[in-house]
Amino acid sequence: MRVAVVQLSSTDDLARNLACAEGLVREAAAAGARFVALPEMFAFLRREGGDFPHAQPVDGEILGHVRRWAAELRVRILAGSIAERVPGDTRVHNTSALISPEGGIEAVYRKIHLFDVDLGDAGGGSYRESASIAPGTEIVVADTEIGPIGLSICYDLRFPELYRVQARRGARFLCVPSAFTPQTGKDHWEVLLRARAIENQAFVVAPAQCGRHSPDRSSHGRSLIVDPWGVVLAQLGDRPGIAVADCDLDEQDRMRARLPSLRNRRL
Repeated sequence: MRVAVVQLSSTDDLARNLACAEGLVREAAAAGARFVALPEMFAFLRREGGDFPHAQPVDGEILGHVRRWAAELRVRILAGSIAERVPGDTRVHNTSALISPEGGIEAVYRKIHLFDVDLGDAGGGSYRESASIAPGTEIVVADTEIGPIGLSICYDLRFPELYRVQARRGARFLCVPSAFTPQTGKDHWEVLLRARAIENQAFVVAPAQCGRHSPDRSSHGRSLIVDPWGVVLAQLGDRPGIAVADCDLDEQDRMRARLPSLRNRRL
């Protein structure tokens, strides 16, 4: 099963971001990928503290573009996340959607864990995601013909219990579209992704934002695909692009049989 992660350096220019995303999705499909994952807020990455002028429902314009790409190219696409309008709330959901090769919406996940942190000592500033983002409440695992796919977003990565629930529901792939800060990413990004893969004996698919998006915002990059043993199958650097890897589901089954830690769990 050939999988691709798309790395972007999105800004507050919607048309530019969509054009960049489409070009890299097409490149990934041409390389044989059947599952292509986009990063968090791939279509519009606001300046820190800014508004979400393109907030919309999941059946809106942005995912409409992604659904057309998927149907035309016959690939499954993870639309990393968009700002989803919340009726009756001034905040939005940070929402990820899994799009089928036919262009249908297979699953929708709303980010549960919100990034409320103070990185002052590390030079990273303060973030209060909960001021503008409404948390989701539902853990989501999508049933697909390539196996169950667990959905999450960025800061969720620090909460291993979320992924253990997904593993207990049979997840073969764990998706972590992100815009990790450079301050946290340099020490934690790869370590946490590999840990989630090893703990849950799952492939981890982690498309990321990279580079400087605006004068006050930048992202770590280093998108990864990790196998269930914790081996990095593919990795990007600090610029936009794609990384492709073949995920061997039969080998995943053999590894789970040889080291049955999911079955041996007592808690």
